[in-house]
Amino acid sequence: MTRTRARAVRIGVPVLAATTQGAVLVAVGLLITHPPAGWWDPGERGLVAWLAAHRTAALTGASDWLSALAFTPAVVTVTALAAVALLVGRRWRGAALLTGAVALQAALFVAAAHLVDRARPDVVRLDGALPTSSFPSGHVGAATALYGGLGLLLLRPGHGWRRVVCALLWAVPVLVAASRLYRGMHHPTDVVAGALNGAAALWVVSRTLPARQRHRTGPAAPVRGPVALVYNPVGVDDALLERLHAVVTAHGHHPPRLLPGSAEDSGRAAAERAVAGGARLVAACGGDGTVTACADALAGTDAALAVVPCGTGNLLARNLGLPADPADALAAALGGHARRIDLMRAEGDGLPVRAAATMAGMGLDAAVMASTHRGLKRRLGWPAYLLGAIRHLTDRQFALTVRVDGGPPVRRHVRMAVVGNVGTLQGGVRLLPDAVPDDGLLDLVLVQPQGLRGWGAALVGLVTGTRRPGPAAPLEHFRGHRIELTADRARPRECDGDPVGDGRVLALSVRPDALLVRLPGTVRDTPLEGAGTARTEAGRETA
Repeated sequence: MTRTRARAVRIGVPVLAATTQGAVLVAVGLLITHPPAGWWDPGERGLVAWLAAHRTAALTGASDWLSALAFTPAVVTVTALAAVALLVGRRWRGAALLTGAVALQAALFVAAAHLVDRARPDVVRLDGALPTSSFPSGHVGAATALYGGLGLLLLRPGHGWRRVVCALLWAVPVLVAASRLYRGMHHPTDVVAGALNGAAALWVVSRTLPARQRHRTGPAAPVRGPVALVYNPVGVDDALLERLHAVVTAHGHHPPRLLPGSAEDSGRAAAERAVAGGARLVAACGGDGTVTACADALAGTDAALAVVPCGTGNLLARNLGLPADPADALAAALGGHARRIDLMRAEGDGLPVRAAATMAGMGLDAAVMASTHRGLKRRLGWPAYLLGAIRHLTDRQFALTVRVDGGPPVRRHVRMAVVGNVGTLQGGVRLLPDAVPDDGLLDLVLVQPQGLRGWGAALVGLVTGTRRPGPAAPLEHFRGHRIELTADRARPRECDGDPVGDGRVLALSVRPDALLVRLPGTVRDTPLEGAGTARTEAGRETA
C-alpha cells in the first residue's frame, strides 16, 4: 500500500465511522418522532410527568448542580483544563481523545437536533425554553464523552484509587441523565441517544488515533534468526501483510516467511512448519484463536512468539501491553525483549485436549461468544459482544461444582465461571485482578449476582477491583494449578473466545513457563500486570 493510499484510508475510515454515527443518530430520532403505524409506545410521557409531580427542594437543587456539570461552559472549561494537564504530562493522545470526542459528539448533536427537531416534554421545565430540540440530550452526550473519557484514561494504569475515581466519573453521565429527566428537559429516549452518541464518539476517536508508543529506559534485546509471519487469511489482507513485511525488514531482518493458517487448526501447522524451517520468531497475525494455535506449536521450544493483534478481542495482546495497531505491535515486539509466560491446558467431556492462552469459561460468556455473528465482529470489533450480552442477561443461573487442585468440592449457583491466565478485558476491566501470566497459577471467578442490586455490586467490583468475601459475593475468586468445573447439565463453553461446544465439564491446568513471548520495552519497564505472586527467580526473563 502506498503512503498516499494509507493516509487516505487512515483519514477516510474515521470520517466514514463518524458519518455513519450521525446518520444512525438522525435515523433513530426520525423513527421516534415519526413512528410507523403500530409502533411500540415506550410510555415516556408517564415517566417524565411522574418525576415532575414528585419534585422536592432538595432534589431540584441536586439536579441543578448535576445539570451544571454538563452545561457548555463547564464542559469547555473541564475539557480545556484536562487537555492542558495531559499535554503537560506529555500524554498528547489522551488530550486528543478527550477534545476529539467532545467535539465530535457536539457536532453530531447539533446536526441531529436540527434535523429531528423533537419537542420537549409537556411539563413544567426547570431550565425554561432552550433553543435546541429535545433529541438527543446534549448534556448527556457531552458528559459521556468528557467524564467517560477521563474515566478511561484513569483506569488504564490499574491502581485501586484510580478505579474508584473512574467509577465516580462514569457515574456522572448517569446522574446527569437522571437530572435532565427530573427537570423535564428530555424524554428517556433522548438521554439514551445522548449517552450512545457520547460513547460512540469516544470509540470513533480512540480508533482514529495512532497507537500509544512506549518509552524504553534501556537497550532492547534484538531478535536473532529468521522471522515467520503466520496469519489468518480471513482477517489479514495483502495491504496489512505489506505493512508487516516492511516492519520486519526495517528492523534489519531478511524478508519474513509468509505462512497462511488454515481454518482447521487456526495456524498451528503453519507455526510448526516455521519452527521446523529454522524460524527464531513466529509472529501470530490474527485473533486470539490464531495466537493460541501458534503458542501451542511454539510451547516448549526456544522460538519466540510475537503477538500481532488482528482479531476482535485480542486479549493476550492487551494483557502484554502491546499496541492495538498490528504494525505497531510487531515493531514493539521486535524492538523489545523476550520473556517466558504460562499457558493453559483445557479438556472436558467431548472436548479434545487443547491449549488456551488467556481465558476459558462456562455459562454466560460462552453463550455470548457463540451467539455473536462473525460478520458483526468484523464490522464493530469487540463492542459486538455487548449486543450478544444483552440477549443473554436474563439467562438463568446454573448449579456448578468447583474443585481446585483436587480439593473438596465447592458448590455454587452461577451465571458464568471464567478461568484465566490473564485478567484484563476490553476497556481495562479487571475480571481477574490477581491474574499474572507468569506466576504459575490460574485464577477463577464465579459470577453469581442476585437481582439488580447484585449486578450493580458486580459492576462496581469489576471497576474498582474491590471484593466481598464469602459464597454470597457477586464475584467469588479462587486460585490454583488445576481448576475443574462441573455443571449440572451441558452448558456453553469457550476457550480464548472460541466456542468449543456444550458440555458438563471444563478442566484447566497450568503449563508453567511454556511459552517464550516478545514484549515491548525492556525487562525493567514492562512488568506484567496483576497483583498476584509473580515469580522472580533467575531464568524467568530471557534476553
